[in-house]
Amino acid sequence: MTARRPLPLALGLAWRSGPLLTLALVLAAVLTGAAPVATAWLTKLLIDRLATGSGPSPALLAVLLAVAGSAMALLPHFVQFARREHQRRILRRSTDELFAAVCRMPGLARLEDPRFHDRLKLAQQSGQAAPQIVLDTGLGMLRGAVTATGFLVAICTFSPLLALLAGAAAVPELFVQLRLARSRTRMMWETTPAERRRLFYQTLLTEHQAAKEIRLFGLGGFLRGRMLEEMATEHRGERRVDVAAFRAGGALTALGALTAGAALVLMVREIAAGRSGIGDLAVLTAAVAGVQSSLSGIVVQFAQFNESLILVGHYAHVVSAESDLHEPPGGGAPVEPLRRGIELRDVWFRYDESHPWVLRGVTLTIPYGRSLALVGLNGEGKSTIVKLLCRMYDPQRGTITWDGTDVRELDVDALRRRIGAVFQDYMSYDLTATENIGLGDLDALDRPGRIEAAARWADIHDRLEALPDGYATMLSRFFGSGPGGGTGVMLSGGQWQRVALARAVLRAGGSDLLILDEPSSGLDPDAEHAVHERLRAYREGRSSLLISHRLNTVRGADHIAVLSGGRVAEEGNHDELMDLRGTYFRLFTRQAEGFQLQDESQDESREEYQEGPPAVPPPPAPPLGVRPG
Repeated sequence: MTARRPLPLALGLAWRSGPLLTLALVLAAVLTGAAPVATAWLTKLLIDRLATGSGPSPALLAVLLAVAGSAMALLPHFVQFARREHQRRILRRSTDELFAAVCRMPGLARLEDPRFHDRLKLAQQSGQAAPQIVLDTGLGMLRGAVTATGFLVAICTFSPLLALLAGAAAVPELFVQLRLARSRTRMMWETTPAERRRLFYQTLLTEHQAAKEIRLFGLGGFLRGRMLEEMATEHRGERRVDVAAFRAGGALTALGALTAGAALVLMVREIAAGRSGIGDLAVLTAAVAGVQSSLSGIVVQFAQFNESLILVGHYAHVVSAESDLHEPPGGGAPVEPLRRGIELRDVWFRYDESHPWVLRGVTLTIPYGRSLALVGLNGEGKSTIVKLLCRMYDPQRGTITWDGTDVRELDVDALRRRIGAVFQDYMSYDLTATENIGLGDLDALDRPGRIEAAARWADIHDRLEALPDGYATMLSRFFGSGPGGGTGVMLSGGQWQRVALARAVLRAGGSDLLILDEPSSGLDPDAEHAVHERLRAYREGRSSLLISHRLNTVRGADHIAVLSGGRVAEEGNHDELMDLRGTYFRLFTRQAEGFQLQDESQDESREEYQEGPPAVPPPPAPPLGVRPG
């Protein structure tokens, strides 16, 4: 990112956050810069009037000095208030724009890229502070320029050589400060990964989900050590820049002292020779000090200005980033209700060019109103297919079609509204029970009957209703629950899975495709059987994709595909795949064998596999509560 693009972005952000406040701060900067010059000249005139008796009235000069002094005393208070109010507005707007940009990224590619998270971390910091710093340093340079110009004019009337000497002292400082600014921004970029890892270890040490293993395995000291190692990495980078700044500051201070001393010697000689008066001494002393201070301030602020623009470049990169998915010009086409089916045609996919292919020419069909089950070992690409169907990624080769139309030509949000899903890594939100279910369809948050119906379907209604505040109970230990702010409640793993199922069912009512990725992995056998009976009834007449390692739950699918090596190795219904005696046969019979109860006398005859799992009569399933279709 060049400095040109972040500059209008930062200034535009500051202006949009408060036009009147921006104008007020500019005016205050001009007045603040002019006040010391006016005070110095008025002081000179007053001294000359008292010494020689000629010039403006002393009373008038005293009044003007009082006005200038009052302005210098009051302006900082106004500037402080205006700055803080402006900063709050910039923080709100920049945060909104930054996370609106993140939400506009429809895919997962950037969110699964650590380099993007490094940039996002810096973008958050720069978006919150850098626009204000750009404005403040810009106004500081304006204020310093007004002061320095006024004092340089005063010095020039006395000695152009002295003015040149005072101004030249700022040149070395300019180069030093710019170099330090570049070092600081480079250090921030280099230490951001360490900072993010330190925050990760800090979170682990206070996160309740990790607390059990950390305490049982005695990991506290190990993680604390890792946290301190990352902190040490950050501190080494900061210390390196601080040492350079200390050395440079000492040299620049010495140079400034020499310049001021030379100017003082020159002034004393001129006054001793009778070429200048006492009033000139007063104004020149203030002018030399003012020029040095103003020019030094301008240089420092220019370096900060440049540093802030570099940081704003990270913010600009995020808010102007293009979509990580293909988007047709003018937006995608509307998505019509599914009528024929969804097809994957010779789909190849990998997450990064440096990684191997996860899918290698997969061709599959999910017919309208029918069910497809995916079977395979871990890492064979089942969850990747789910991500592709939900358009979290696009395949590098091949196509995925919705009723014959490439999904890359369809509107992403409209497509996802037609998909309901339970993911293997479902979320447990630190929100109320109502909100945890209602997130499946935000329109249902104001319709508790729909949420309760979904909870009844997932057989979690009674548990949620029995919570201290019912459905209004916070399902979290981090936030208070209810009017009194009492401690929230944590559910068990199986209960959380039922909440996730209720959330999916709430959304699936208006969807065309239902995706079930290990929907019962955290349930006990009775609950698992009941859930799958309900899901089987609910899938009837719906297009659905089912993924499960428990093969007795997929045997009822209309079509089963076995993935191996990133390809479809086998496909057919349960009976056809069992007849093939291939991978599916091996996996199914091995699982079935583990569930069978056999006598010791039968152990020697276990070479011949049975066709299915043992017939264990399940308890009757509770009523659905939500009718299919």
